[in-house]
Amino acid sequence: MSYLLESLETKEDVDRAISKTTDVVLLLRFGRDQDSTCLQLDHLLAKCSQELANMAKIYIVDVDKVPVYTKYFDITLIPSTIFFFNAQHIKVDWGTPDHTKFIGSFRNKQDLIDVVEVIYRGAMKGKVIVTSPLDPANVPKYELIYKDI
Repeated sequence: MSYLLESLETKEDVDRAISKTTDVVLLLRFGRDQDSTCLQLDHLLAKCSQELANMAKIYIVDVDKVPVYTKYFDITLIPSTIFFFNAQHIKVDWGTPDHTKFIGSFRNKQDLIDVVEVIYRGAMKGKVIVTSPLDPANVPKYELIYKDI
């Protein structure tokens, strides 16, 4: 399904998308095209792209092609979905320790639409962190291990 979504191939493409996308949510899916969970998420993103056209722009980014952002956003589990609004990184309180990204795939189309709508409305009010509208049972839980450097 990733062929239905626009792909960002270089760091410059990602930079341009972040800086040029205004007044809509920028959704970046970091992952690999051959990963089954990424393909499942891509399918949901493609199904929702028309419905979310007024609120969001959706791009996919291969973690192997843009290692700078992979390291910057600490993407160790894929797929990871990151949200921006007017070049501002929008954080979401998922009820997990990591508010910077959504790890895994959304359960269904409506969950994705609800998240984008909450981010859009919050960002229009100037918020940089919003509370997830998803049932905590529908949010994948991962043990994050932080190590001191």
